[in-house]
Amino acid sequence: MQLKFFPLSPLLLALGLTGCQLTNNDAENAQLESNEKAALEACSVLHATEDAIADCEVARDGVIDVVHPNDDVLEDVADATETPEITTEAVITDVWERASAKFALTIPDDARVTAQKKWYLKHPEYMSRVVKRAKPFLYYIVEEIEKRDMPMELVLLPIVESAFDPFAYSHGRAAGMWQFVPATGKRFGMDQTWWYDGRRDVIASTQGALDYLTYLNKMFDGDWLHALAAYNSGEGRVMRAIKSNKRAGKPTDFWNLSLPRETRAYVPKLLALADILKHKEEYAFAWPEVENVAVIKVVDIGSQVDLAFAADLAGLSLKELHGLNPGFNRWATSPEGPHRLVLPLDKADAFSQALAKIDQKERLNWVRHTVKSGDSLIKIAKQYRTTVKVIKQVNELDGSMIRVGQAIMVPVALQELDSYSLSQEQRLASLQNSSSSKQKVRHTVQSGDTLWDIARKYKVGTKQLAKWNGMAPGDMLHPGKTLVVWLEGKSDGGITKQLTYTVRNGDSLSRIASKFNIKVADISKWNGLNAKRYLQPGQKLKLYVDVTRLNSSG
Repeated sequence: MQLKFFPLSPLLLALGLTGCQLTNNDAENAQLESNEKAALEACSVLHATEDAIADCEVARDGVIDVVHPNDDVLEDVADATETPEITTEAVITDVWERASAKFALTIPDDARVTAQKKWYLKHPEYMSRVVKRAKPFLYYIVEEIEKRDMPMELVLLPIVESAFDPFAYSHGRAAGMWQFVPATGKRFGMDQTWWYDGRRDVIASTQGALDYLTYLNKMFDGDWLHALAAYNSGEGRVMRAIKSNKRAGKPTDFWNLSLPRETRAYVPKLLALADILKHKEEYAFAWPEVENVAVIKVVDIGSQVDLAFAADLAGLSLKELHGLNPGFNRWATSPEGPHRLVLPLDKADAFSQALAKIDQKERLNWVRHTVKSGDSLIKIAKQYRTTVKVIKQVNELDGSMIRVGQAIMVPVALQELDSYSLSQEQRLASLQNSSSSKQKVRHTVQSGDTLWDIARKYKVGTKQLAKWNGMAPGDMLHPGKTLVVWLEGKSDGGITKQLTYTVRNGDSLSRIASKFNIKVADISKWNGLNAKRYLQPGQKLKLYVDVTRLNSSG
């Protein structure tokens, strides 16, 4: 699947405008301004008219760069959930109308709110896109907010955060519909393991977000605007801004606090959306309706299950099932839980009944692996795309010692791994294989490597390198990880291929460069060579060669 990025133009922003939650870490918070400035400058380069540039600026306010890699899948998921007929007893048939009837936050006459309101009113196509993503989960979220007697305006927060996209991620390390960074996610009950990331699980992240907002509201003595600002920029930053104003004898309400630019626009975005939804007739704004009925059900599955097996049992495509359960990173649910699946309401009961008749061991596919010389549990786990812990549990192994000839049972995917297109591996592969007119270089991370070092080596930006590889600039690198680097290459219609060249006696960098019509500097860059060191016969070199322009000699 080809990934889609929406960071720049106003038109594209209409399809992917989002925000991002931050940690309490001041260094991450300080990075906001540079992120926003870079995005705005890029947008302004593409759009030269005064109105378009102003549009860019408003659109970028209150957000950082967030990627939506799976838009088409999310539309398929919305189509997979059928709406039951609404009974005549139901007075309100639109869940948005049900939510807006309980809006209670004051909408001030403030320039920031007005600016955001103008942007949303100018881009109705954006809301159409967002509501289609929200459709499977909206009723559930409204119900959960209602149970806690929290401000119903909070149902709009995923619009500001991620445009209701559970697969959204930002290069501030935030992920999911509610855009949690790793530390805050763990703090509020979202496990993050090899198998599962609770930040993308709509059920877990919604509970965590409401828990966090309840905590923040209590911390700020019931002031919801302070709580929302803290959700975006961290409670420490907001608390310091309040204390600073107190010392200076200034008002301490949200509108008078000195906060990062993103946060200053973040709350106005939510209030602007609330005002438009509450008064959509007055604004003549076609806010798409969503039926006020449940369309999903959470089903207890009791054990690990292959997602392809579960999809077939539920009568769904694998993409549809994974789209409803985006927290699962791999080809199966996590062996440690949560042991649940979100399913369309009309399919849930039949699935539960069918699953109950199937033994837990038959819910996965198994292979019998005979240990060979050189095998280790780590090697076997990598071979079959599972974990050492799972292999040890299944085979009741106390330690990591295995012997040649020993038979080990290993759970494996039912289908080819590329069939699980929404797994973490396949999403990354899709991202790294995105079409580009540039040359693609693969860099294998060595011990001690950092993104900054690698970016400097290839003369690319650290943020760009991170984005190409679905990472945050501050992420740790592990030796052996493969990164993709896109370099400026030939764009004259040539065909670039990666070749492995074996150095021969008498070879030099200049001779090889001449042979393949490439540059010495490029060979050195692709292979991390020190120009002062001699090549050795038998040495392997990676070359990226335009095969349509090879010299005929040799």
